[in-house]
Amino acid sequence: MRIHEFESTNSEVLFTKTKSEPIVDPIERIEINTDQKYQEIDGFGASFTDSAAFLIDKVLDDSAKADVMTKLFDPKDGIGLSTVRNPMGASDYARFIYSYDDQLEGQFDPELKDFSIDHDRESILPLTKWALQLNPDLKLFASPWSAPGWMKNNGKMVTGKLLEEYYGTYAQYFARFIQAYAEEGLPIYAVTPQNEPLFEPPHYPGMELLAHEAVTFVKDYLKPTFEKERIETKILGYDHNWDRVDYGFDILDHAYDSFDGVAWHWYGGRPISQSRVQQAYPDKEVHFTEGSGGEWIPEFEPAFSNLMRTGIAIMRNHSKSFILWNMALDEHNGPTVPGFGNSTCRGLLKINQSTKAYEYTLDYYGLAHFSKYVRPGARRVWSSDHETIKNVVFQNEDQSLAIVLFNDSETDTAVRLQQVNQIAVDVTLAAKSAKTVVIEFD
Repeated sequence: MRIHEFESTNSEVLFTKTKSEPIVDPIERIEINTDQKYQEIDGFGASFTDSAAFLIDKVLDDSAKADVMTKLFDPKDGIGLSTVRNPMGASDYARFIYSYDDQLEGQFDPELKDFSIDHDRESILPLTKWALQLNPDLKLFASPWSAPGWMKNNGKMVTGKLLEEYYGTYAQYFARFIQAYAEEGLPIYAVTPQNEPLFEPPHYPGMELLAHEAVTFVKDYLKPTFEKERIETKILGYDHNWDRVDYGFDILDHAYDSFDGVAWHWYGGRPISQSRVQQAYPDKEVHFTEGSGGEWIPEFEPAFSNLMRTGIAIMRNHSKSFILWNMALDEHNGPTVPGFGNSTCRGLLKINQSTKAYEYTLDYYGLAHFSKYVRPGARRVWSSDHETIKNVVFQNEDQSLAIVLFNDSETDTAVRLQQVNQIAVDVTLAAKSAKTVVIEFD
């Protein structure tokens, strides 16, 4: 048995490879049972928004770009990100508002004659292809912030609702997007009908899609279109905060066969909502598709602590994925769409557009505790819950264990990791620090 520890303290990040030293009289105990297995893991990642892709592709020079992509996606020389969630068109983090079928005011394109993913050819497609080359296990998710404006009741991508007369056209829009990406060698693993469907932001693309409307759109239009076009991409519903668990129940109650699962964000509510829906619908998948760090929680602690305790809770509550938001933002937390105002979000990287300097943020290092050591195909296994030693345990396909720990107390703590019928492993966690322990078996 070989043991490796990888630690991040509350003031710096360390990636050390050491053999655990025995500890006399451990204070706390975490029990592990690999016979009790839960969800299979798809992966961990972030988003190539228009802004993030522009910064990495156009601001960094070739050497820096190669370094960044390697550090993000290479499983050996980087943190091995294994999921990417790309917006389908503009989000709040884009340099301008766009869709894949823009029309002049008063013009319409119900046959999608002008459909094109050419915008993504500039930076998003090349970087996503590069990421897939670095990590062949990469899975691609996609979500629209809005339908093209001409499909909506207000004629624009900001606020408004999808007109029911365009439900069929919009389903074809999804199919054309998936087919266009497939032609580029990029299979789309899963889509959601709408990002944050209960929120109509007044200053960037958004679209209300209530639960009963999502049921109609997916059950009567999107799923049949996928079946007709032989598209195997999964359809995940909701894609919004934990505080409206009713949405997840509603779409599965009324369109069980049309949705593959439910996607969640962390900007409201608690991660237990994931388990509440999963318990009612154990055959449906759980995914966490967006959570951003930001200036509303000061660096380094408690922001790092929030990321680790929340990430562990997300995975303990049956999620197959853990996807943060922007892959990169600049020194002003942008670029954002015109009129957005002050941005307080944080990316995995901060890239200074003026100096071309870049740095990896706490979100990068926090996510690394999962993404580098928990590989796609791993299974979460049972571990005892603990008030202060937050933990989640995974068994990789090579049978190694990846144990993600966070000491949510104010004191350094000794911990005994006790597997059923196995030798115990003793570790020490500094206060408010994270440690991933990897146990390999001969």
